[in-house]
Amino acid sequence: MGASVMLMPAQAAERSDPLDLSTDTNTAWVADRPTGDDFLPPPSGPGPVMSAPGHPYIPNGVGGRPTYRAADLTNPILQPWAIEQMKKTNDAVLAGHVPLIARERCWRSGVPGYLVDTRIVPLYFLQTKKEIVTLIQMDARMRHIYLDVPHSKDLKPSWYGESVGRYENGELVVDTIGLNDKTFVDNYRTPHTAKIHVVEYYKLLDNGSTLEILVTVDDLGALTAPWSAIQRYKRVKRAALQEERCAENNSNYLNEEIRPMPVAERPDF
Repeated sequence: MGASVMLMPAQAAERSDPLDLSTDTNTAWVADRPTGDDFLPPPSGPGPVMSAPGHPYIPNGVGGRPTYRAADLTNPILQPWAIEQMKKTNDAVLAGHVPLIARERCWRSGVPGYLVDTRIVPLYFLQTKKEIVTLIQMDARMRHIYLDVPHSKDLKPSWYGESVGRYENGELVVDTIGLNDKTFVDNYRTPHTAKIHVVEYYKLLDNGSTLEILVTVDDLGALTAPWSAIQRYKRVKRAALQEERCAENNSNYLNEEIRPMPVAERPDF
């Protein structure tokens, strides 16, 4: 792990009461801006990959002609191999192809991609003394955060890795390792390796109506330096949680040749 991603030592940190992130049948967390499926830059230091100069991302429903994402490959955090891989997608976008993102392929979004996979889709929290479970309504994607425990030894890489958390200094601090390399860290298809280490700091603002998450990403396999970013959600009134499942067997439905939707080679039963 890179030494520049810092977690406050437990003996030096002030433990605090749990943050009330809970949701119910009447409320949920939703990204608080039209482009909520992109990270915001951090207050200082290296930030996330964003839109290429001259090609801003414009989503549906915000006015103007929508565009697809083309990544800014001049961001100095990217290693050469990552730039080369992302350039293929950029070239396809600029040639008129549709670059599907994780949720459109029924892929798990990983961490920290999970935080920018919910622009118009509600995010729910279930809190207990031992763990926090987050749930994105679309495809019922769940992530487990285990509280006040160390990381396991000899982790087998997985889609969401292993997240352990603690309440500290008025925040929820979540440390994630053990991620596989099959996900992207954002919707610009920025790759990562299994060396990735993610730390998230959750805090409430505006009398509990705003959730702000500062995320720090370190990956010696894909990055030249760690980067940080911010994501914000609003606590809003919502209908009860609905069951939404990603449609199966609709692979490559837009003739997209860039990492098409995976299809199982054999049935599960």
